[in-house]
Amino acid sequence: MPSVSVKVYSVFFKLLLKHKLQTLLQQSAAGGTEASFGVASRPDESAAPSNPSFGPDGVATKDIHVDPLSSLSLRLFLPDSSLAPCNGHVENGGAYGGYLPPVSPPDACRGSHAGSPRKLPVILQFHGGAFVGGSNTSTANDFFCRRIAKLLDAIVIAVGYRLAPESRYPAAFEDGFKVLNWLGKQANLAECSKSMESTKAGGLGDASRSQIVDSFGASSVEPWLAAHGDPSRCVLLGVSCGANIADFVARKAVEAGKLIDPVKVVAQVLMYPFFTGSIATHSEIKLANTYFYDKSLCVLAWKLFLPEREFSLDHPAANPLVPGRGPPLKCMPPTLTVVAEHDWMRDQAIAYSEELRKVNVDAPVLEYKDSVHEFATLDMLLKTPQAQACADDIAIWVKKYISIRGHEFSY
Repeated sequence: MPSVSVKVYSVFFKLLLKHKLQTLLQQSAAGGTEASFGVASRPDESAAPSNPSFGPDGVATKDIHVDPLSSLSLRLFLPDSSLAPCNGHVENGGAYGGYLPPVSPPDACRGSHAGSPRKLPVILQFHGGAFVGGSNTSTANDFFCRRIAKLLDAIVIAVGYRLAPESRYPAAFEDGFKVLNWLGKQANLAECSKSMESTKAGGLGDASRSQIVDSFGASSVEPWLAAHGDPSRCVLLGVSCGANIADFVARKAVEAGKLIDPVKVVAQVLMYPFFTGSIATHSEIKLANTYFYDKSLCVLAWKLFLPEREFSLDHPAANPLVPGRGPPLKCMPPTLTVVAEHDWMRDQAIAYSEELRKVNVDAPVLEYKDSVHEFATLDMLLKTPQAQACADDIAIWVKKYISIRGHEFSY
């Protein structure tokens, strides 16, 4: 069973969440929002500041906005191992705060050209919060993404998608796919920028070069991704409701096919997904009043997220197994599902994984005993041995699909 401290914290957590959801419902019913700008009032969340220099944990961060018409923002996490080029020579200074790590062993540079920066896989991470809260820059999410960046030796992009009720479905889902398209655009802009530099070295006139810059927007290239990102090894990682977003983005990536080249979604990780349905499962009946996110609170969250005319627990955003939810499951990427023993949503997540395995998709389930919803990402639980073990297990599985040396890892 969960510890006494977890049980006590859960009681206060649910009281605060219930008050928050009811307040948002009242604001929504009263004409939308408390503010004239269409933004619902929310308690201030503890946010971790970004730091483009490598700190004691060896991860640098920065925040960027990718859509001037909305609040869509990203936090990038870059591990210091990215700055060990394959020729063994590390230069001082640069745009990374002046700190450079020791040179990596030769094996870490396989697949790169000698003297070039290391190319790292890209993890798109979607935070939890029942669609109405949470943040990509919160202290807890920042800590979790730093851990994942180091364990996977990857660039993590935490997505700050739009929240309900001011931005209802499909806003958050569209933001997720918009970031995937943005990642592809960044890769193409980076290639364009390289071509311009090569052409300039070959004697291209300034007027012609200026035209290329204006046409392709080379000035908007994100330098960390241009230097170190490998979008052909892209993994989606969603936490709670973020897992629903990740699964939607994976489906849209399958449907888009080569239209999002060079981005390739090679795997996804669904951490205690926010799945449900109109037919109650065994866990929904047995654990309906369980810790942190009980069923009644989650139904309130779905009422805030889904447009009123579309509300249904069998909505495609809520139930991954409703008929007609494309594409065919056999086309989905390898999918790791993490579930908690004391989470009422666990059975629906397991059922989805079972359906994926029936069509030969690699879709294991990791179930953690004596655990609760968000046991590996909630602020008070992040530093527990179980949270660390979960992150380690995720890293072991994901490395099968992001290794540049083939499937040398096995789970």
